[in-house]
Amino acid sequence: MSERQILIAGGGIGGLAVALALAQKGRRVRVLEKAAEFGEIGYGIQMGPNVARMLDRLGVLRSLEPTSVFPEALIFADAITNEELSRIALGKRFLERYQYRYFVIHRRDLHGGLLEACRRREEIVLESSSEIKKFTQQGDTVSVHCENGAQYEGAALIGADGLWSPTRQAVVGDGAPRMAGHYVYRGVVPDEQIVERSRINTMTIWGGPDLHMVQYRLRGGTVMNNVATIASRRFRRGENDAGAPDELEQLFSRTHAAVRDNLRYVSRERNWVLHDRDPVTNWTDGCVTLLGDAAHPTLQYLAQGAQMAIEDGLVLAEKVAAAGGDYNRAFLAYQRERMNRSARVVLSSRFFGEWFHVDGGARELRNELARARDPENPWEADWLYRGIEPDGRL
Repeated sequence: MSERQILIAGGGIGGLAVALALAQKGRRVRVLEKAAEFGEIGYGIQMGPNVARMLDRLGVLRSLEPTSVFPEALIFADAITNEELSRIALGKRFLERYQYRYFVIHRRDLHGGLLEACRRREEIVLESSSEIKKFTQQGDTVSVHCENGAQYEGAALIGADGLWSPTRQAVVGDGAPRMAGHYVYRGVVPDEQIVERSRINTMTIWGGPDLHMVQYRLRGGTVMNNVATIASRRFRRGENDAGAPDELEQLFSRTHAAVRDNLRYVSRERNWVLHDRDPVTNWTDGCVTLLGDAAHPTLQYLAQGAQMAIEDGLVLAEKVAAAGGDYNRAFLAYQRERMNRSARVVLSSRFFGEWFHVDGGARELRNELARARDPENPWEADWLYRGIEPDGRL
């Protein structure tokens, strides 16, 4: 507790995870969140055994269980025929292989669990309405100036400020993220409203030509999370109204009636446009580094965006603890451990985005390969689910 504080830009899932991990190492932390209150927006989030292990190390996994749902399988189905093509069984053999279960949870429940754990730590100060305006480095000190006029000094700054991170622009300076042209519509409805219940205890993805649909339950099974995504053809042609509700309806018009009927559960009031970035070779400048989406934003197709941010936090804390106050050395060691794994997630997510959305002969090949897989061997994600060791090694 005698060391100078570490400043964290962003109080989302990644920012709170690294704050908690650093506090467990005895570091003083100040989290600067631009919103008026600490909170999380969004819907469901899938949590593989790799991140369940990290949450256990942070001491929050058990507290999340009442609002979590543990599916019996991950199912991939063809959106045109509604045929189940493959599944990953999440039962006994999965648990034996990875030691932790796969679960799904509302983003607000996950964030709330991390936030409550941070509030119990005397090492952590949480500052809302504290958007960073600029920062400067002089020697071994980072000075932060906030839009509200507050100023803070620390030994280091961690930019956990998301996809549009101002900290990244100061460190990397690579401009706006890459727009993928994929548009997402979401909705959460009471479980009793779901008509088709044959896969109610699973996490199911239907893949089709330039589209996919996802369903799984949240909040202890009381509500159903529904996600409809389209790879906009209008976007690819450079047309206006890319991803608009009428394009959603048009692309889903070819799908099986049961899949098309699921559109009743998603809201048309807004959509989310997916972005990512090409992997880079440096996230660090002196005593400033990046974490989570600020460092390696990814598409949703491996369900690992927040998971990578949480892994980042534990690895970064380990490197800080080992570096004896040399934050530049700690941050360079952290990024060496994290770059290839996070880059593999980014590039693999792009591949699976194509895999879900193919048509014609590519769809026929995809379906044949999917039918041949062993439900008890999640080979596509084994490298991911194995997770990392406490020091960050694979």
